[in-house]
Amino acid sequence: MRIVLTGGGSGAHVYPALAIGRQLLEEERGSEILYIGSKTGAEAAIVPPAPMRFETLDIVRVGRRISFDHVRGIIRFIRGVRRSKTLLLDFKPDVVVGTGGSVSGPVVYAAAKLGIPTLLHEQNAAPGRANAALSRYADVVAVSFKDSADSFKRARRVLAAGNPCAANVLRANRNKGYASLGIPYGSVIALIYGGSRGSKAINDAMVDMAPLLQRLPNVHFVFVTGESYYDGTMARMKKVLPALSNYIHVQPYLHNMPDVLAATTIAVCRSGASALAELTALGIPAILVPSPNSANHRQIANASSLVEAGAAEMIAEWELTGAGLFSRLQALLQDGERMARMGAAALNMGEPRSAALLVSEIRKLANIRKATEMGDCHTPV
Repeated sequence: MRIVLTGGGSGAHVYPALAIGRQLLEEERGSEILYIGSKTGAEAAIVPPAPMRFETLDIVRVGRRISFDHVRGIIRFIRGVRRSKTLLLDFKPDVVVGTGGSVSGPVVYAAAKLGIPTLLHEQNAAPGRANAALSRYADVVAVSFKDSADSFKRARRVLAAGNPCAANVLRANRNKGYASLGIPYGSVIALIYGGSRGSKAINDAMVDMAPLLQRLPNVHFVFVTGESYYDGTMARMKKVLPALSNYIHVQPYLHNMPDVLAATTIAVCRSGASALAELTALGIPAILVPSPNSANHRQIANASSLVEAGAAEMIAEWELTGAGLFSRLQALLQDGERMARMGAAALNMGEPRSAALLVSEIRKLANIRKATEMGDCHTPV
């Protein structure tokens, strides 16, 4: 099978696409994948090491207001469509898969105009602009949150498929998670992190909360600061808590995050789509601190979906304090029944088979196209 993946700008669009590609290569040996991304997005660094061809478009986000940048964006979109058509005609894919971001626009649009089957994947509860605009051209729109299906009324078909990043944690090893941190197997772990780059707001709350942690001596607190924040956060931690307890583990980054998540009892984190996919796949109760800077308030919408389902609590960044966060954590950790209900609700929301479901849908689209082409070949002139 020959598949084109496209999506970028941030890792939130790139990692789901790569998860789909990884699943496809596992199920369909000998498949070939072309990833079309932008020159400046996160995909330019993330995708090249993967086992797939990588091509780029010179694309910029088209703003809502008429301006020089708006006009320049439209011109680059048109050029992007032309280059996309050239790449698609050369590669001859069976299906094109878009996961959002400005770069996916010209690629999916070009595929639709060439009659190539297309599938869009929306990671967030509040759809992004690119997917919302492209949905009328797609054969299938796959959503991570069931409630967001109503946002794609112009789509031909909407499929609730979860987020393919959930597949990452299915391969996780709980034993390795404990061992990598030097924490005894079976211990209670509270994992506090702000995403791959870290979060200053969450780190500040971590530092303020540190002196209170002695009140929960049987809980191991794993703080992931983000590499750029690590030195400063550690210096501040040592000032408020000169002798770090054996129950406090401060890390700049976790290269084996899936393994650590598999050992986690409760999480405090942002509410990006990929992070929530992992939490719900494993049934981990969470306290979510949505980023106020996410486009279209997506992280707030994502967090609200889990809160409404009973799978998480939410703290707005502006009201986040060390004392407040500790109070929430203490109340939950001392209420086993509520933690169990939250975990069950999270599992009920999760779709750990997401990547496999999406590959199955891709396979169906490819087979329909092949059947149509065979029928065309046998149609009398």
